[in-house]
Amino acid sequence: MEVINALGRRKTAVARVYLTDGKGNITINKRELNEYFPIGTLQYVVQQPLFLCEVAGLYDIKVNLDGGGLTGQAEALRLGISRALLKINADYRPKLKAAGFLTRDPREVERKKPGQPKARKRFQFSKR
Repeated sequence: MEVINALGRRKTAVARVYLTDGKGNITINKRELNEYFPIGTLQYVVQQPLFLCEVAGLYDIKVNLDGGGLTGQAEALRLGISRALLKINADYRPKLKAAGFLTRDPREVERKKPGQPKARKRFQFSKR
């Protein structure tokens, strides 16, 4: 099997996923999964599509991750892995779609406006 690549994005995080046949190793920026994501919930989020499609030990995954924070990166990676699995087998689509793993979360940070401390927060109003 040749290398299958896919892209996942969330907020400002970008995950480039390269999927090959293997033993289930997940390498992120040349580091192991549990070293890069020390929090168990984030490790679970990354592996959700693999467990859902029951292919957890079949593929090696190499990932280039950049931008954003840990949660955004984990969710970008989940989307990238889901898209890569679809390229391997289109029969996974109903399961992945029902779980919501194929939808790119469109929410982005709103920009800060001038004359305000944050995007929507205002300075305290003083009548006198």
